[in-house]
Amino acid sequence: MADDRTPDDVTDETAAEPAVDGGADDDRRDDASADARRGDADVVDELPEDLDAAGFVGPYLFPNNNRRRVPGYLYLAIAAACVAVWALVDGSPYVNGGFLLAAVLLAVVGAYHLVSGWNLDVDEQDALVAATRAVGFPVGHASAQMGWRGLLSRPTWRILLYSAENPPLHRGLVLVDGVDGDIIEHFVEDNPEDWSDLVADG
Repeated sequence: MADDRTPDDVTDETAAEPAVDGGADDDRRDDASADARRGDADVVDELPEDLDAAGFVGPYLFPNNNRRRVPGYLYLAIAAACVAVWALVDGSPYVNGGFLLAAVLLAVVGAYHLVSGWNLDVDEQDALVAATRAVGFPVGHASAQMGWRGLLSRPTWRILLYSAENPPLHRGLVLVDGVDGDIIEHFVEDNPEDWSDLVADG
């Protein structure tokens, strides 16, 4: 005998079916709305942890300049792979002289990274000592900044120094080679800055 179902039975079965969860769709829509509301002002650049000295407690070690050699070795390895593919794969429509040209360019860039990856043997403390000897006056406040000079990008410390008086009577700028510690240039003058407000507040 056929199973006769009444409209009430169909209604009960439909009501018993679980409702489709739309929470995931709602979350995606909320995320898309939040991304649309976010402007350019909310997107900021951040320094890597090893370069961000803000809030750092203790002696800060400046990253060594010789880290440039790492991408240099990678470029040379890719260049060697391009030469191998160009030389070994013959007759393929996907391999042509472009591989050899790419290998030459990558080899040039890699060699430059190796040559310019100087080892930073002089840290900021050593540079400050050398700069103090060069200016010839007792140093109070001082600051150090790393720069690079020349086509080979040789690391150079830029040391700004003030004399120890309050307010300081003299200031000097000294460029110290970051590889061998030689004094490249130095300049000393009477301090033209007005520190009277700072002295009064102190």
